[in-house]
Amino acid sequence: MYALLLTIIYIAFISLGLPDSLVGSGWPVMQRDLGVPLSYAGIITMTISVGTIFSSLMSDRLTKRFGTGMITAVSVLTTAIALYGFSISNHFYLLVLWAIPYGMGAGAVDAALNNYVALYYASRHMNWLHAFWGVGAAISPNIMAYYLLDASGWQGGYRAIAIIQIILTGCLFLSLPLWKANGLQETLDQTEVKPFKETLRLKGLSFMLVTFLAYSAVEQTTALWATTYLVEGRGIDVETAARYGALFFVGITAGRFLSGVVTRWFNDRQLIRIGLAVLCGGVVLILIPTDIQIFSLIGLVIVGFGCAPIYPAIIHATPTNFGAVNSQAVIGLQMAGAYVGSTFMPPLFGLLANNISVTIFPFYLAFFALLMVVMSERFNRTMKNK
Repeated sequence: MYALLLTIIYIAFISLGLPDSLVGSGWPVMQRDLGVPLSYAGIITMTISVGTIFSSLMSDRLTKRFGTGMITAVSVLTTAIALYGFSISNHFYLLVLWAIPYGMGAGAVDAALNNYVALYYASRHMNWLHAFWGVGAAISPNIMAYYLLDASGWQGGYRAIAIIQIILTGCLFLSLPLWKANGLQETLDQTEVKPFKETLRLKGLSFMLVTFLAYSAVEQTTALWATTYLVEGRGIDVETAARYGALFFVGITAGRFLSGVVTRWFNDRQLIRIGLAVLCGGVVLILIPTDIQIFSLIGLVIVGFGCAPIYPAIIHATPTNFGAVNSQAVIGLQMAGAYVGSTFMPPLFGLLANNISVTIFPFYLAFFALLMVVMSERFNRTMKNK
């Protein structure tokens, strides 16, 4: 039963990653077909993010009322319906409307699954599960690319991912009895939902929320702007820059598989510190003022490896740091903080790059990397004195 449910959760994490790359991979064709400016992609992604933040904040209330299994199944179904809605939309405003349930479904299942795994599974599974999210995010652009060459176009790509999600929804509903096999889950589902103000007063939580925001700022700013920086800031050819930009994601995915292996020797706090040290080392390489391009290219991959263990380790340590009763509410707040960072910090860099120079890219990463170090260490000292 343990292995069967874990397999279902692994598949669910792949499913979580599948929709995340669709807008970016399909937008060049979608934008042309819909007759809207290229920048309108930001409206869709911002709408998705708002829905995700809202459902993350509501995850504690929803999960304690309906249970993790039901929330996961309904959330994936909601996402599947939204993806199908994308596939039948011929106007931009319809995509914006469908983006609302798209984001709400993604946020609820993300927070619920992360909490469940943090409570019941070892740290290695948290790392490997997030690596499988990367697998899903890497698969979907290839599915979209296949359909872009077909007569059904980008709508066919969305339809294919929606069908995959619907099949997964069926599996999740069939698996509902497995989710309540653990008595602790039933106990947690019956606990009282705390107001946000009370949860925010938990000792050390504010430091961890800033750490999450800073992490997402580094990850998503690198994902969005690294290739542009390499081309315009370092004079590297577009093909090489794009290849190393993709290797950043390979670094995250491979790093999480590796982190899962080394959890037998390192605990969550040690993994976070190792990840931060590696990340900062990668940023230093990108910062080196030299015409030797290999430093910035290798630095980008190392930043990916550094990012790998941080997010899963923070999530996995949440029940230990804040208590099992508080973990769902705390993880919901952490997810919301992460989405705020990923939503607003990359556009902020774009604004700064337009008004200053794209060459501030490594300094921007350095600021948030150092912010992570300071906040996580302040959190550690706070918990030590707790």
